[in-house]
Amino acid sequence: MIRTTSRWRNTLAVALTGISLFSVTAASAAQITVWCWDPNFNGATMEEAFSRYQANNPDDTIKIEIFDKAAMEQKLQAQLASGATDGLPDIVLIEDYRAQKYLQSFPSAFEPLNSHVDYSTFAPYKVELATLNGQTYSIPFDSGVTGYFYRSDLLAEAGFGPADLENITWDQLIEIGKAVKEKTGETLLPIDPTSSDWIRIMLQSAGSWYFDADGNVTIADNPVFKAAVETYQRLMAAGITTPVSGWTEYTGSFTSGKTLSTFSGVWMTATIKANPDQAGKWGVAPSPRLDGVEGASNASNLGGSSWYVLSSAPEKEKAIDFLTTIWAQDVDFYQEILVNQGALGSLLAAREGEAYQATDDFFGGQPVWQNFSSWLAEIPSVNYGIFTEEADTATVAQIPAITSGGNVDEIIAAIDAQVRQQIQ
Repeated sequence: MIRTTSRWRNTLAVALTGISLFSVTAASAAQITVWCWDPNFNGATMEEAFSRYQANNPDDTIKIEIFDKAAMEQKLQAQLASGATDGLPDIVLIEDYRAQKYLQSFPSAFEPLNSHVDYSTFAPYKVELATLNGQTYSIPFDSGVTGYFYRSDLLAEAGFGPADLENITWDQLIEIGKAVKEKTGETLLPIDPTSSDWIRIMLQSAGSWYFDADGNVTIADNPVFKAAVETYQRLMAAGITTPVSGWTEYTGSFTSGKTLSTFSGVWMTATIKANPDQAGKWGVAPSPRLDGVEGASNASNLGGSSWYVLSSAPEKEKAIDFLTTIWAQDVDFYQEILVNQGALGSLLAAREGEAYQATDDFFGGQPVWQNFSSWLAEIPSVNYGIFTEEADTATVAQIPAITSGGNVDEIIAAIDAQVRQQIQ
């Protein structure tokens, strides 16, 4: 009887130990919730990242919630403003242009990551965008590093090759456009008159913005801004552009051959390569730089986003571990998302990977990704501040005046006045 009882006790002890071990395992399992807006791009790259992390963390799971971008931003803004944390994700994707607005408006809502991440391993301009009062809050993701995409076959008919487009100025591009028009009758560029993209590209290429490093408006007294507006006006007056309306008409103009080129973010690569019949007929050069502007470069940015951890995140420590393990150091991961999603990440070490160094027959055998990643490291850092959208709106309102040859000083004064009124 005693022997039986002892055996029963041992069996019970083993069973209880099993339950205890199960409970510990279950308690250590985490579900990380992520908010983002594109299932085929940032959502897909996050899935790939977590599949790598899960290999060593098999009990953990991820829940990726996809929103319309504007709806997600509105939801995040409203909830942070309310002070309620229930329902917020562990990780959220934020567009770089909006980062400072969130960080300055809600200074305690996001987790600083300096003690977890070596930020010297990322493109400096991306780090600057997510830094406030000496603390950096993001894991940098995709870059909007810009390039000049052109139909190499059609420009060759006018006598221009890759060497003629390397590290040129905007005024040199204007002269090329005029020569192309004269020799072939073709139009060089599409232009959306409701967009400020060109001016933003020009500003950042010279290390300038609508605001200075302290967030003060720097428009009316900014020689770089004046040079950008004057250059835009010369582009319009040169007869080398054609107006387009909306994204479909814009991309359709150069993918159909109606226009011969465009300058845009690296993310445009996928749109251009979606036309396999044009393989071998495209090239990519660095973005043009402003003439006569001190510090002007052939590197700039358009767009891009980064990952942020919420301070209130239920799985904050696990989210940080996941992001720092994969997004902050897994070079092979960046090769994978470059090939599968066309995502050019901001981790500088990724440039040494095989996918980045490969040549691309679509672009005439150029090492396209290596080139873009080299330009990425040269992008000047600027402070987008918290009112970039308001400044864009004011700038776009004056594009008709710019295009019609209006007085540049008066146009800039009007932009400056509208921005200052909107941000009061």
